[in-house]
Amino acid sequence: MSFSVWVSLLAATVVISLTPGAGAINTMSNSMSVGWRRSGWGVLGQQLALIVHIGVVAAGVGVLVAQSPVLFNAIRYAGAAYLVYLGIRLIIARPDAPAAPRPDGDEADAPPTESAWSLARRGFWVNILNPKAIVFFLAFLPQFIRVDQPAIPQYLVLIVTVVAVDLVVMWGFFAVAARPFRRYSESRRGQRVLNSTFGSLFVAVAGLLVFVH
Repeated sequence: MSFSVWVSLLAATVVISLTPGAGAINTMSNSMSVGWRRSGWGVLGQQLALIVHIGVVAAGVGVLVAQSPVLFNAIRYAGAAYLVYLGIRLIIARPDAPAAPRPDGDEADAPPTESAWSLARRGFWVNILNPKAIVFFLAFLPQFIRVDQPAIPQYLVLIVTVVAVDLVVMWGFFAVAARPFRRYSESRRGQRVLNSTFGSLFVAVAGLLVFVH
């Protein structure tokens, strides 16, 4: 992959990662519920899903998904159902007892309320259950892969670039952007408002996944 092609890939990936979606909502929700540092586990799970998506497309399975309405819709509805489940779970969740803020103001060190594995697993499923991501990569990848050059090194560069950019955007932008709102989680009322807001956003994204083609 030439440097000019890589720069184009980098620019396109930055724009795509900055586009709000289920991954961004999940990251911001995690940042406010478990703190900025621990929200990184959810971001890592989302990156693993991106790698799987790229691998599926590279292996040619993505074409099968894109050309099979039954398979595509099955994954699409499963993804929407999972987002609705996450949304409803947030909306009906009972607020935790407010944690006393640390003297240094570092809210990220609050006692963990969800395991790292749970955060990573949810991040993975949020991203993986989106067949439109496969279709997107089907249209996106060919622009940066030269068929007259070895494929594996090109895909490795692409994976590293996409994952690195999305990791920085999710954890360095969306998770950080949510930090000022974490003070609202110091009260039960604030937790209810935040849970209802992000739960509704999950349900709204599920609706877009189902009804917007």
